[in-house]
Amino acid sequence: MYRSREAIPPCRSLCNQARNGCESLMNKFGFYWPESLQCDQFPPDGLCVGENNTEPLPSGTTLKPGSGGGNDFGGYYPWNPNPGIEKINPGVILTNSSFPNNHFKASFQCLSTYEVKAGHDYRLKIGNHFIQDCGAPCKDMFFSDDQRQTASLWIGVWSCICLGSTLFTVMTFLIDMTRFRYPERPIIFLSGCYFMVALSYVVGFALKETDVECTKFRDGADSDLLFITQGTKKEGCTVLFMAIYFFSMASSIWWVILTLTWFLAAGMKWGHEAIEANSQYFHLAAWAVPAIKTIAILAMGQVDGDVLSGVCFTGISDVDALRGFVLAPLVLYLVIGTSFLLAGFISLFKIRTIMKNDGTKTDKLEKLMVRIGIFSVLYTVPATIVIACYFYEQSFRDEWMNNWCWKEFTTKGKIICPPGPKEATPEFNVFMIKYLMTVIVGITSGGWIWTGKTLGSWRGFYRGLCTVFCGAPKNESVV
Repeated sequence: MYRSREAIPPCRSLCNQARNGCESLMNKFGFYWPESLQCDQFPPDGLCVGENNTEPLPSGTTLKPGSGGGNDFGGYYPWNPNPGIEKINPGVILTNSSFPNNHFKASFQCLSTYEVKAGHDYRLKIGNHFIQDCGAPCKDMFFSDDQRQTASLWIGVWSCICLGSTLFTVMTFLIDMTRFRYPERPIIFLSGCYFMVALSYVVGFALKETDVECTKFRDGADSDLLFITQGTKKEGCTVLFMAIYFFSMASSIWWVILTLTWFLAAGMKWGHEAIEANSQYFHLAAWAVPAIKTIAILAMGQVDGDVLSGVCFTGISDVDALRGFVLAPLVLYLVIGTSFLLAGFISLFKIRTIMKNDGTKTDKLEKLMVRIGIFSVLYTVPATIVIACYFYEQSFRDEWMNNWCWKEFTTKGKIICPPGPKEATPEFNVFMIKYLMTVIVGITSGGWIWTGKTLGSWRGFYRGLCTVFCGAPKNESVV
């Protein structure tokens, strides 16, 4: 009799019985029922392996190989739903941070597709384990090509708008520096920082992906494979990271200084001269602290390419770096600045009450309070949204990596990855909101100078240019 060597699948009823008995226990320990064992794909009846209803054999009975096939299955071969995983040797221990009590033992070998030559200091973080000389692909890891193009255009457009707004603010300050005194002057430095951040994003938008966020290591058949840039060995990536990180952190500190000077002026009754006498300490804090953090990140090599924005930043592949160098400082700066802001507002309300009781007009004070309030909302709301986006990113990044690893490595028999929720992928719209909120403050910061005085400053500047280059008298009206 001819015996087929084709695997006999289990019956659907047997699969459902096994799933009902095992899935809850698997989920308890962080495992999920594999896609390859979905019961709907198995036949309900016919030629399949069903439930074993035979009586147990007497003690001492020995099963011998069947005569047909010379193996322990009587000529039939056990069905393997995932032939890529046939033998896994214990070795490396991977820990899923989502399930800290679980350890997944597997013999790991980076897929040849993602191998990077030694010496480039590339590594792939999965769970709490770093796989050396293994890189992450630029394309189709978390985002499609269409999403990357959309993100690039989105960031490029908003960065150009921010660039124009902040440039106008800085130029207004340069042509009439005496007009902007403390406590308002930190707004100018804040705008200057956002100008540099926006400029860096525009440069990243203009450059090719292989110049910054992606790196090509191979030629020939794999020449199209690009890896996400890691470390500080790529000059373009490193320079853009330094500019974006340094000036984004400096802008947050200038926000704290702005709220501090408002508090000193309103709550402590400090004059312009008294505040300006301490300006050197403001500059020391605003520039030295971001510089120290930037140097620390460079020394640790915690720089990664960002495939959506086209630049490089820190904490993109390592949530510990994201928490320590980005999230924690932003939360700290926002809390301190908001505290000074609230204290200043309380003082202004007290002054307003006293002035009203004395019969003094409070129009100018109320106008100042409205301007400060509007500007505060225009900063704190975007800053809070950015922090929320970073919280989302650091909370789910390990799950995204586990899901990608499971699809790319486990199904190809290289490693048993810590399983994440099914189809765990980042929400594209959250990243788009984060990038918009990152530069929106630079756009709205110019609102502080959108007054009639600004128009007068530019008219005076234009008249001065005409006097120098056109020979027009200074008192001549220029249209």
